Amino acid sequence: MLITWETRYMLLLWLSVTCLIPFDFSRLDGNLLTQPGQMRMSVMDRILQIAEAYLVVSDKARDAAAVLVSKFVTRPDVKQKKMAGFLDWSLHTLARSSFQTIEGVIAMDGMLQSLSAVWQITEDPSHQSEPNMLLFAASTVLECLEGCRLPDSNQTLLRKLGVKLVQRLGLTFLKPRVAKWRYQRGCRSLAANLQRCAQSQKELMVHVETPDSDGDYDIPEEVESVIERLLVGLKDQDTIVRWSAAKGIGRMAARLPKELADDVVGSMLDCFSFQETDNAWHGGCLALAELGRRGLLLPSRLKDVVPVILKALTYEEKRGSCSVGTNVRDAACYVCWAFARAYEPQELQPFVAAISSALVIATVFDRNINCRRAASAAFQENVGRQGTFPHGIDILTAADYFAVGNRANCFLVISTFIAGFPEYTQPMIDHLVTMKINHWDGVIRELSAKALHNLAQRAPEYSAAHVLPRLLSMTQSLDLHTRHGAVLACAEVARGLYRLSVQEDRPVADYLDEAAVQGLKQIHQQLYDRQLYRGLGGELMRQAVCILIENLSLSKMPFRGDVVIDGWQWVINDTLRNLHLISSHSRQQIKEAAVLALAALCSEYYTLETGEADPARQEELIRQYLADLQSPEETARCGFSLALGALPRFLLKGRLQQVLAGLGAVTVIRPENVSFAESRRDALKAISRCVSSGLFPQSLLSRAPATDSPTPELSASPARLLWAGASVCLSVEGPVPGLQDRPALLVRGGSVVPAAQLCPRSEVRLSPWFGQSWVREAAMTSLMDLTLLLGRKQPELIEASVCQQVMCHVAQQASEKIDRIRAHAARVFMALLHSHGSPVPHVPHRGELEKLFPRSDMASVNWNAPSQAFPRITQLLGLPTYRYHVLLGLAVSVGGLTESTVRYSTQSLFEYMKGIQNDPQALEGFGGTLLQVFEDNLLNDRVSVPLLKTLDQMLANGCFNLFTAEQDHPFSVKLLALCKEEIKKSKDVQKLRSSVAVFCGMVQFPGDVRRKVLLQLSLLLCHQFPVIRKTTASQVYEMLLTYGDIMSEDVLDEVMTVLGTTAWDAELPLVRGQRNRLCDLLGVPRPQLVPKVTAWPSAL
Repeated sequence: MLITWETRYMLLLWLSVTCLIPFDFSRLDGNLLTQPGQMRMSVMDRILQIAEAYLVVSDKARDAAAVLVSKFVTRPDVKQKKMAGFLDWSLHTLARSSFQTIEGVIAMDGMLQSLSAVWQITEDPSHQSEPNMLLFAASTVLECLEGCRLPDSNQTLLRKLGVKLVQRLGLTFLKPRVAKWRYQRGCRSLAANLQRCAQSQKELMVHVETPDSDGDYDIPEEVESVIERLLVGLKDQDTIVRWSAAKGIGRMAARLPKELADDVVGSMLDCFSFQETDNAWHGGCLALAELGRRGLLLPSRLKDVVPVILKALTYEEKRGSCSVGTNVRDAACYVCWAFARAYEPQELQPFVAAISSALVIATVFDRNINCRRAASAAFQENVGRQGTFPHGIDILTAADYFAVGNRANCFLVISTFIAGFPEYTQPMIDHLVTMKINHWDGVIRELSAKALHNLAQRAPEYSAAHVLPRLLSMTQSLDLHTRHGAVLACAEVARGLYRLSVQEDRPVADYLDEAAVQGLKQIHQQLYDRQLYRGLGGELMRQAVCILIENLSLSKMPFRGDVVIDGWQWVINDTLRNLHLISSHSRQQIKEAAVLALAALCSEYYTLETGEADPARQEELIRQYLADLQSPEETARCGFSLALGALPRFLLKGRLQQVLAGLGAVTVIRPENVSFAESRRDALKAISRCVSSGLFPQSLLSRAPATDSPTPELSASPARLLWAGASVCLSVEGPVPGLQDRPALLVRGGSVVPAAQLCPRSEVRLSPWFGQSWVREAAMTSLMDLTLLLGRKQPELIEASVCQQVMCHVAQQASEKIDRIRAHAARVFMALLHSHGSPVPHVPHRGELEKLFPRSDMASVNWNAPSQAFPRITQLLGLPTYRYHVLLGLAVSVGGLTESTVRYSTQSLFEYMKGIQNDPQALEGFGGTLLQVFEDNLLNDRVSVPLLKTLDQMLANGCFNLFTAEQDHPFSVKLLALCKEEIKKSKDVQKLRSSVAVFCGMVQFPGDVRRKVLLQLSLLLCHQFPVIRKTTASQVYEMLLTYGDIMSEDVLDEVMTVLGTTAWDAELPLVRGQRNRLCDLLGVPRPQLVPKVTAWPSAL
C-alpha cells in the first residue's frame, strides 16, 4: 500500500484517465507467456484487480476507484469480457455485506458508488449502441438492492447511493427520449426567443397539450417498483436522500407517457397530508419543483398543486420546545421560484393573488431568516418573469435580500409598508391572528402583536369588526401561548385604533363598540377567577396583562372609578412584590412591563378633574411603596424603587422629599443587604428620574424638615443626596465582613458627605466580588442627569467642591479596566464638559480639558477601544486635581489581566512618565500621589495587587531613575514601608509574587533602603510556601543579572551559584542554611526565628 491516501487517490484518478485511450488494451499486453507453463496477468486484469481492491478500502481512494471502474468496464473491449464478472462480484459483495458493521458499510458504499457510476455512463448516447445490453443486469441489480434493505439503514450515504442507483436502473428500462407532451416556455435559442416575443405582442399564445405519440410502447413492471422506491425516498429523514429522490422522479417522469407521469404527480400529492411528517412535505416540494422546472407538471394540475404549496409556505409543527418545518417552507419558496420560470403568465394568472399574498407573508412574517430571503427571491422571480404580482416593484424595493435579514424590521416596518396596498392587508392580518399570535416562540408573539398594532390602522373597520372579537375569544383559550398572544394582541389592536382615532380627530367609540370595551375590561377578572396568574404560565400572563394595562390606559378607556382599576393595581403590586418567584430569564422584562403599566395607570386614572392627584390614592400608593422598599427580597426593592421613579409628577407633588429619602435608604449598606447591588442600582435610577422630572426645581435643593424623612440622617437636600450617593458607588466597592449598620451617606455640618469620609477606612472597604459594574454605570448616569439639570435650571447652586468630586470620580471610571464602563464614563465626562446650553460651573481646569478633549472627540473617538481611550485619559495626570483618581483607575488597568487593556494603558502611562523624567517637581508630585493611592488602599486587594504589578513595571522601565541619585530617597523609604505592610501576614500567593518583583526593582535605590530590601528578600527565601521561595530565588537571580553593580564580582558569582544550585522547594531547615549563607554574602543580618509563646493556663 502507498503511504498516503492522497497519493493513492491521485494515482487511481490518473489510471481512470488512461482508460480513455482509444485503442484496445490487448495491444499493451505483448507476449503474456513469460516462462514455459507461466502466464503473467494482462493489463485489463491488473486494472480490474486494482479497482476491486480499492473499492473496499476505508479512505477517499474508494471514491476514485469507483470512477476508475466506471471508465474501465464501459470500454467496448472490456464490456464484453469483464462487465459480467464485475457485476457478479459486486452483487455478491453487496449480498454478503451488512450495513450494521463498519466493514459492511464500507464495502456497500464502494459497490453502490461503482454501480451508480457505471449506469450513469451508460446513459450517455455514445454508450447506447446496444440499448438492451444492461437491461437484464438492471433487473438483477434491482432485486439485489431490494434484498439489501437499504431504507432501513441508519447510514445516510448508503440510502442516498441506493436511491441514486435505483433511479439510474429505472432509466435503463425506459427509452431515452424527450417527452413531447411536456410544457415548454421559451426556447434555448436566443434568436428563437426574440422572434417568439415579437409574435407574442401580436397574439396571445395559449399552450396546447400535444398528444403523446409514443404512449403505446410497453412499460416494464420494474418501473413501478422504481417509482415506488423513489416515492419512499421522498420521505427519508435526510435532505440529501430526499433531494436525490426528487431528481430521480423528475428524470423518470420525463421518459414516461403522459398518463403515467400524471399518476406519478397524483402519488406525490399524497405526501402533502397532515398525517405525513415534515420530511414527506419537504420531499414532495422538491419533487414538484423538479417537475415544474422540467416542464413535466402540466398547467391542468396547477389547481391541485397551488393550494398544497400555499399550505407548505406556512407549514410548521411544534416539537417539544421548538418546531419543525423550516425546510418545508424553504422548499415551497423554491417551488414558487421554479413555477415563475416554467409557466407563461396566463397560466398562473388565476393563482396570482393567492401566491403573491403567501410569498409576501413568508417574506415579512417567517421566523427563519433563510425562509424570508427565499420567499423574497421567489417573489422577485415572479415579479420579473410573470409581471402580474400587484405592486411588485414597490414591494421588492422595500423587502430586498438585505432588508428582510432583520426580523423586527420585517414585522414592524416592512409589513406596515406592504399593508398600505389593499391586496395584501387582510391576508397579512389573518395570518398573524391565525398562525403567529399562538406561536410557540414568545418573541414572535410579541412582534406579531406589535405588527397588528400597525396593521389595525391600515384596516380599522376589519380589525374592529372581525379581528378584535376573535382575539377576545382567544384570551380564554386553554393553550398558554394562544392566551398570552391574544392578550398582547388585544392590547396592541386597541392602542392602534385609539391612535388612529386621535389622528383622524374622531372618538374611539367609532371603532370600539361597547361589547369590545367590556370584553377588554373583563380580561383581568376572567384570568384572576381562573387562577391563571399562578405557576410558570402566570409569568407570561402577568407580563401580558401589564402590557394590556399600559395600552388601555394610554388609550384612555372609560374606566375611571371602575372596580377594574383596583384589580389592575393589584396585578402590578403583586407582580413587583413577588419578582423573586419569577424565573431569572424573564424577571427583568416583567419588571419593566409592570413599571410602565404603573406609570400609564397613574397618569390616566389617579387624577381629579382639576388635574391634581387623588389624595387617597396618593397616600396609599406612596406609603405602601415606601414600606416595600425595606423588603428582605432584593427583587422587591428593585421593583418598587423603579415604581417610585416612574410615578408621574402630580403624585410626587408634596411627597418628593419623602420618596427621595426612602430611595436613599435603599442605598444604605448593611450586613444583611451587602450583596443587594441591583437594588442600589435601581434606587439610583429612580432618584435620577424623580429629580429630573422638573418638579419644583427650587425645592429640589432645599432641605426638608427632619420630621418629613423616615431616616433623619438622610434628611439633606435630594441633589446632595444623589451626588454623594453616586460618588460613594463610584469610589468604593463594598464592605468587609462585620461592617456595622451604617448608612452610605451621613450629615455633617448641614451637608451630606459619604460615610467613607467619616468612618474608619477598615469599615468601608469592600470585597472584590461586590463591585458590580452596573451600579457604577447607573451612578454615573444619575450624576450626569442631575448635574446637567441643575446646570440648566440654577447653575449657581452647584458648589465647586461637589462639581470637582463628580468630575474626578467619573475620570477615575474612565481609566479603569472594563471597556463598557470606561466608555460610558468617558461619554459622561464629555457630556459634562461640553454640555449644551449653559456650561456646568466650577469644572476644574476647564480650559485645559477643552484642549485635551475637544468636542469633536465625542463622536470620533471609540472609547470602548483601549488603544484610543488610554492615550487621552492619561493626559489628565498632568492636572493635579484629577491625578489621584486617574492614577487609581490606571493602576487597576495596568495591573489587570486583559491583554489589550494592559498593553495600551501601560504604553500610555510610560509615555507620560517619559515626558516628566527631566522635571523633578512633576516627578515628585506624581510619586507622592502614587504613594497616597497605595496608602489609601492598603489591604484592598482589588487595588493593591494590580498596583504592585504596576509598580513592578514602572521600576523595571526606569520611571524613577531620578530618585536613584539620592540615597534613601523619601519615595523609596515610604514605598518599602507600604509594601511590607501590604504583605504582612499575607497568604495570598499572587500578592506575594507581585511584592517580590517590586522588592527586586527597589534594589536600584541606594542606601539603607537597599539593605532593607535585601533583608526582606531573604525573609521571602524562607517563606512557608515553596512556590514563593522558588519565585523569590528566580526573581533575585534575574535582579542580580540586571543590577550586578551593587556588589563585587566575586561575591556576585558566589551568590548566583547559590541561587542557581539550591533546591528552594526543599524542606525549610535545608533551605535556611543556604539562605543564611546568602545573607552573609550580601552583608545583611541573618533573620532570627521568633519562638512561639505558649500561654500557660491560669491556675484554678
